Amino acid sequence: MKSFVTLSFFCIIILVSCGGPSKENKSLTIKGSDTVLPIAQKTAEQFMKASAGASITVVGGGSGTGITALMDGNTDIAMSSRDLKSEEVLKLKTKGINHQSAIIGVDALAVIVHKENKVEKLTREQLEGIFTGVIKNWSELGGDNMEIVCYSRENSSGTYEFFKEHVMDKKNYSATVLNMPATGAIVQSVSQTKGAIGYIGMAYITPEVKTIQVSYDGGKQFFAPNFENAMNKSYPISRPLFYIYKENPSASLKAYLDFCVSPEGQKIVKEIGFLPVQ
Repeated sequence: MKSFVTLSFFCIIILVSCGGPSKENKSLTIKGSDTVLPIAQKTAEQFMKASAGASITVVGGGSGTGITALMDGNTDIAMSSRDLKSEEVLKLKTKGINHQSAIIGVDALAVIVHKENKVEKLTREQLEGIFTGVIKNWSELGGDNMEIVCYSRENSSGTYEFFKEHVMDKKNYSATVLNMPATGAIVQSVSQTKGAIGYIGMAYITPEVKTIQVSYDGGKQFFAPNFENAMNKSYPISRPLFYIYKENPSASLKAYLDFCVSPEGQKIVKEIGFLPVQ
């Protein structure tokens, strides 16, 4: 993905105010997933250009952060790279919040290593072994005699949760895994560490790292994390990307949501590097 890798996870603010006074408050706040962040940034930018008086603030920090903000009334939309957990649904109901969600794109989760790493392919079981600490050296996988250094997102991240559930078979991460605050930080760390491995959203892939082909059938077939394989569903690690919000959205929120799933909005999703849903 190009320029988005350098985005800070703390706060990406897009604030534009256009036109004269308006009776309706058109200010919106979007918080949450670092993976969904590029979609929110670009769609908000384009929506504000076309909508007089609209202003949108976009803040990253992880899916859990966004969902908590929605519970606390501190955001209009929670960006999430995973669906709500049952306990989160219960907390929302306890607070009297009925929620709705919209899938705005689909992501393929890519496993990346240093570009000089000789290993090209890994099975799901091998990935599980790496991130649980059972496999510790690249020589165990046909690579050089080099210690494996694992990079992961923090546990507030939907990507962290998704990888644990769908790749690690719900097993715990090794205590030696290094948790990073943002996806861009994983890309940077892997690119600078020869023994490194990490996982990122497909839109964050850069020439500075190498992607790994993955097998979910014990090594019979391997697939690379690219657009074609994600579209035909042969690549096994993919997930929907969500906007979660309170039911009965305001007119301005509904207008923005409609834009995101419109042909124009979905074109932006595709241009960034995700799969459109329309």
